[in-house]
Amino acid sequence: MAEAVVETSFMDPFKDILVNYLMPEKCYDEFFLQFNLLHVDCLKIVISKGLGIGIILGSVLVKLPQILKLIGARSAEGLSFNSVLLELFAITGTMAYSIANSFPFSSWGEALFLMIQTVTIGFLIQHYGGNTIKGLGFLAVYFGLLAVILSPVTPMSVVTTMQASNMPAIIFGRLIQAGTNYRNGHTGQLSAISVFLLFAGSLARIFTTVQVKPL
Repeated sequence: MAEAVVETSFMDPFKDILVNYLMPEKCYDEFFLQFNLLHVDCLKIVISKGLGIGIILGSVLVKLPQILKLIGARSAEGLSFNSVLLELFAITGTMAYSIANSFPFSSWGEALFLMIQTVTIGFLIQHYGGNTIKGLGFLAVYFGLLAVILSPVTPMSVVTTMQASNMPAIIFGRLIQAGTNYRNGHTGQLSAISVFLLFAGSLARIFTTVQVKPL
């Protein structure tokens, strides 16, 4: 009885990494065993997962220009603390919902890094506004609430509501910041680089959300 021939590929040493992080095994077979490099569904998945990884890596630094600008100027003039709170609410909702539903880190990991940076900006706004104690209180209250939200005591309905309120919170936050800019007649210490990077990351995340589906 003839033995079955096991197909191999020059990419086999990297198979585990590729399958775990970039593509399902079926797509690995299509690309590296069948050499079907134009398989549309697999290309969409690879592009989507690649963007997801890129978004996470980019999110580590996306608000760094804003943070550095605040520290360099030693001022948070022009930034709305209420806008930051609404953005933080949206980020927290996304993170909590994703963790509760055991979504892969590649689909929400940027929320973790955005949360850390947004909290830092919130503290700096208070600190440079002469309210350091209030800023420390903000940190304590936020991380206390975060611990409760991520714990089993919080009903899933609450987490789902937070996620559903994500877009309205972001829109209102942007409107508040725009109103602040209009009243001041300038953008103050608002970083155009961070705003652009956030916009680009949002577009990329929309693509990954639309494209990722079971193959």
